[in-house]
Amino acid sequence: MSSVSLGDFEITLIRDGAYWWDGGVVFGVVPKTLWSRRVSADELNRIPLALNCYLVRTGEHTILIETGGGDKMDARARERMKMPPEPSRLPDVIAARGIDPESIDIVINSHLHWDHASGNTVLTPGGTVPAFPRARYFAPRGEWEHAHERHVRDAVSYIDANYDPLVESGRMTLVEDGHEVVPGVRMHGAPGHNRDMMVVTAESRGETFCFLSDLVPSAAHLQPTWVPAFDLFPLETIATRTEWLARAVEGKWLVGFAHDCDTAFTRVRADEKTKFAAVETV
Repeated sequence: MSSVSLGDFEITLIRDGAYWWDGGVVFGVVPKTLWSRRVSADELNRIPLALNCYLVRTGEHTILIETGGGDKMDARARERMKMPPEPSRLPDVIAARGIDPESIDIVINSHLHWDHASGNTVLTPGGTVPAFPRARYFAPRGEWEHAHERHVRDAVSYIDANYDPLVESGRMTLVEDGHEVVPGVRMHGAPGHNRDMMVVTAESRGETFCFLSDLVPSAAHLQPTWVPAFDLFPLETIATRTEWLARAVEGKWLVGFAHDCDTAFTRVRADEKTKFAAVETV
């Protein structure tokens, strides 16, 4: 577990395991001869993708950004993605790191794909219940609306049990671009991966942490043109990624990635060859 102090805030990486997916999909049109220098594939060409969540403790609030892979994938899907047969419970993962999961009073989803939001809720014989019963949940409104469009391109990425019970009960607030969750913590529209995904910034005493979500899923994706085949709008990904990484360089931000198995935090520098690169990696 890695933690950093950021002004008056403390930011902690919570890793809810990993899943494995085809490396060609993760890097899109980038040739394997290039991306394989950064990450090794298994015999089925799969590479590991961490399920990274971040805990932001402000002094007044304990905020969980993302909730990992949850308990809703069946045995066949878990085997296909090289996940353990039995899912972990994110509250247990958090507790094992010496943090009381009952202290979490806010949960933020950057978007609602299964690998970012499946730990929002837990399946029980009596129905679906919140995994963090004290928490208020926040997610992009446009993302929730898109999930219900059931588009053939990405419907498989959404599981209604991860968010609809929370919306129906009033526990989940659907927000627009620029929403300030609590003082210093904001959600910002960052289209490309899909239309309504958001990145999350936490700012305290002039220092900023930015969770880049799937805009930049790993340090290997800091090169703007290395765009996953998952992304619905790849040209927009390049433009949005360039914009946010330029801000990170200028502001000397600390950033976190959704799926990097090796990097908890890094700062970003300009690079003549790749345009951006990691520096001061933790």
